[in-house]
Amino acid sequence: MEAKKKRVYRVVLTGGPCGGKTTGQSRLCTFFENLGWKVFRVPETATVLLSGGIKFSDLSAEEAFKFQENLLKTMIQIENTFFALGDSCPRDCLIICDRGAMDASAFISRDKWESMMSLNGWNPVELRDTRYNQIIHMVSAANGAEDFYSTEDHACRSEGVVLAQELDNKAAESWVGHPYFDVIDNSTDFETKICRMIDAVCQKLGLDTGGRLLHNSRKVKFLVKGPLPADDAFPPFQDFDVVHNYLQASTPSTQARLRKRGQRGHWSYTHTIRKPRLRGQVVEVKTQVTHRDYINMLSQKDDNHFTIFKKRRCFLVNNQYFQLDIYKEPCHPRCQGLILLETYSPLKGRSLQNTLPQFLSIVEEVTGNPSYSMFNLSLQEDWTTSKKFCHALQVADDETNGAEIQTSARPNGESIANGL
Repeated sequence: MEAKKKRVYRVVLTGGPCGGKTTGQSRLCTFFENLGWKVFRVPETATVLLSGGIKFSDLSAEEAFKFQENLLKTMIQIENTFFALGDSCPRDCLIICDRGAMDASAFISRDKWESMMSLNGWNPVELRDTRYNQIIHMVSAANGAEDFYSTEDHACRSEGVVLAQELDNKAAESWVGHPYFDVIDNSTDFETKICRMIDAVCQKLGLDTGGRLLHNSRKVKFLVKGPLPADDAFPPFQDFDVVHNYLQASTPSTQARLRKRGQRGHWSYTHTIRKPRLRGQVVEVKTQVTHRDYINMLSQKDDNHFTIFKKRRCFLVNNQYFQLDIYKEPCHPRCQGLILLETYSPLKGRSLQNTLPQFLSIVEEVTGNPSYSMFNLSLQEDWTTSKKFCHALQVADDETNGAEIQTSARPNGESIANGL
């Protein structure tokens, strides 16, 4: 039996006006406090500043730029204060951020955002991908539940429906690229929407909710036929270079791998251990690691596996988050030209098919198919005869329906491991 270790989990609640963030934050806080967790709630920096009398309409272009820059600096410092408290807390700790660093990019042009990044030595990989464990976008009532859209209960909110829709879309697009991004739309009543949000957090943490929640999403995978359409056929997207290496595992039934994921020379590093089935589900423990730890762990690379190289394209279609994996050379011939599309969804059959991007040529669903397991694709031997080949459907799909337990990395590189 493994000793239970402390968890620190950083989640961002974002979204357009009147999306349920305030209610969602309160309900999420109560739910985890009832589980015995310590919960910290990071206030929305923009609301704090705007309540002091600032109006965007009164600011010049230069003043608006400096305001956003100082807002982001203030947000980072406030968050760091709560993150430090979470690290020192002896209990499991959930830190709920009311919006996060990338939300600022929704309110200025791309050129000005890039200029701000350069002036301050920031980069999106650190601000978006490694700073937070999970992003939850609560879709505005202005997108899909217009009859319920209201600005009456918010002192700093005055947006009409059209502007609210635009702000909601921009807020969602600003987070495209985060590896754990959930969009909670208005396809259900509000109570169910809140339950779906809580369930999304519990699912990533691998928490057993005892059937109390309502949204049972699973990761689904589809084979895509190439060549892909031109880039302008896609909605706004983020591309990443991804490198996977399998490591020597402690037991035959355990998988261990390293992932290097980045843009423009900036990288994040994740160590994943995939464990045998526990209480009916496969458990994956994901830990962010430093570059130094990543290099050290590479010495444990399993020589029975090739290194896997991919381009990962992340985008939103109709409030559904997709990741498109395009396998790249150098690779085994079995991976050449391989393109796989992944998303989380509670739907099945035709209902699921109708949510997929229409601009892609979908061949078939391959969820749980061992032929498309990354573990099997990377094997150096003939994978159909290798003793290491994962024949069991419930084990073969490396990143499918298991409980994903994420961990937070301390600034000094030490990790806080999470248990179930």
